[in-house]
Amino acid sequence: MTTQETTTQESKPQKRFFHKKKFCKFCNDSTLKIEYKKPEILREFLTERGKIMPRRITGTCARHQRQLTEAIKRARTIAFLPYVTLESR
Repeated sequence: MTTQETTTQESKPQKRFFHKKKFCKFCNDSTLKIEYKKPEILREFLTERGKIMPRRITGTCARHQRQLTEAIKRARTIAFLPYVTLESR
């Protein structure tokens, strides 16, 4: 029997990732308010399946993320927004 050596670490150049600095849309624009009555604004923070996007993706601050979550849930309750969207087949 022959023994083969396997290297676990191959010499590959590591890529560096530079992320664009995210900012809170609502902190920068004071005229923009989070309201459950404005589904066109709330839809920007939903995935294509209807889930609420996390802060790390949207870039909103913690305060506005909580307000967004509350507004989206209220809008779903009174049918301004769907709970789940159907995937096109």
